Amino acid sequence: MNHLLYGLAANEKLPTELVERLIAIADAEVAAHLAVRADLSRAQAVALAARVEESAVRLAYEGRLTAADIDPSARPDAALALLDQGMGRPEWARLFAADPVVEHREKLAACPGLPPDVVEVLIADSDIRVVAEVALWAAPDVAARLAEHPHAAVRRAAAANEATPPPVLAALISGEGLPPVQRCPVCDREEPPFAHAPDCRRRDCDLLPGVSCDGSHESAVHDLLSAALRNPGTPTEAVVGFVDHPSLLLRRALAARRDLPPESYARLAADPDPGVRADVAENPAIDGTLIRALAGDDSHDVRRQLAHHPDIPLDVLTRLARGTRIGGALLPRIAAASGAEIDELACSPDPAVRMLVAQRRDLPPEIRDALATDPDAKVVKSVAPHPGLFEAQLRAMVDRHGVRVLAMVATNPDATPALLEELTRHEPLVPKALREVARHPNATASALLACLGAEQARLLAAGHPALPPQTIADLLTGTGPDLRVAEQAAANPSLPHTAMRALPAPPPAG
Repeated sequence: MNHLLYGLAANEKLPTELVERLIAIADAEVAAHLAVRADLSRAQAVALAARVEESAVRLAYEGRLTAADIDPSARPDAALALLDQGMGRPEWARLFAADPVVEHREKLAACPGLPPDVVEVLIADSDIRVVAEVALWAAPDVAARLAEHPHAAVRRAAAANEATPPPVLAALISGEGLPPVQRCPVCDREEPPFAHAPDCRRRDCDLLPGVSCDGSHESAVHDLLSAALRNPGTPTEAVVGFVDHPSLLLRRALAARRDLPPESYARLAADPDPGVRADVAENPAIDGTLIRALAGDDSHDVRRQLAHHPDIPLDVLTRLARGTRIGGALLPRIAAASGAEIDELACSPDPAVRMLVAQRRDLPPEIRDALATDPDAKVVKSVAPHPGLFEAQLRAMVDRHGVRVLAMVATNPDATPALLEELTRHEPLVPKALREVARHPNATASALLACLGAEQARLLAAGHPALPPQTIADLLTGTGPDLRVAEQAAANPSLPHTAMRALPAPPPAG
């Protein structure tokens, strides 16, 4: 019966007395559903945390528990969750800074607004994971100090911290002015020289595949450089020298930056790796000249990423649309198109171009209506979800293009109950269309009953509030593959209260 209780715990119409009844018998899964209920009272939250200890963390993050509700010695995870939100008590931070459980100290190190004395204790921690966590979230002065730490993992965390001062980030890249790194995660565990086998089968090994240390901590230094290159605070002049670096990961990190000089982007756009070129292609910082050059790239991924560039010239985009599978998403340049540009795109003789503008959901009525009668099914499919289309227009789409547009017509917010019913009776049936009908707010009981007969739509239909109450109650008895359907039925807000009350087992005695 647990699957029914999971659904019931998520049911937004569950009466208060049944919420409390579920709290009394909750396991971890039921508690997870109850913890996010919008109507959960503070008293109920406290009771739920007492019943299922692990739920206290979620309740704390949901704002259901306060510091007055938590004993940090009994529920350290929940207390740390409150500290993480800045809602804990200062004395808790001092308590956890001396906690023997390293995971508690590590979690504390990521909490904002820690007292200075607690930060100092954590910086001196014997476990390098704790110190690295401090470096990752520290204020500028502390991050600058930890950039000089002898362990590469701590420096790497400081390199990723966007609060680290730019001159310090530059020094982390060059090494100038910093003492040499003395330790790294590899030589902490193995005597150098050591290279970790990519297919290592040691169960107690937590090293990443392929990492190595020959005494120069090469893998850890590489990770540090990658973090610094991705940090937007790292000065441009400190990173441009990596344009031709042999490491693909470092070149990709560089290609994503938005502060490089044009010549650096040009060199990266000629990189032998298509992933680097694709990263450059979607970078908003590149200029029109480079956009036009990349439009001729022989990699489909590069051209597809370029199509998503916000400043791509329309003539370049329309050329790409003819030979590149861009997908069905609204492109940024199309979303920003002016009225005159929309008119031009909608009148294009190329259906691939008309399909681009048909993805907009704020088209002028005359353009929307013209695209709704387009002879190309791909264009009609793109415009079919547009609000404001009349039932007759949607029906005409189905009449002309049939199964090719059925699913998208079913997504239209103005699709009428009668039309949705007809879509469920279409021959041949279109499973994707049934799924869209099953989630549509205008779906009728008749349409939903038809969706229950389709495996792909059954789960969605079981949770739709327009399903007849008796049908919802009947679905509760599902077994085997229908267990998830039964759970959705239990979560359905139209489930009769009598059926709700019949589900929860009585609270255990005592």
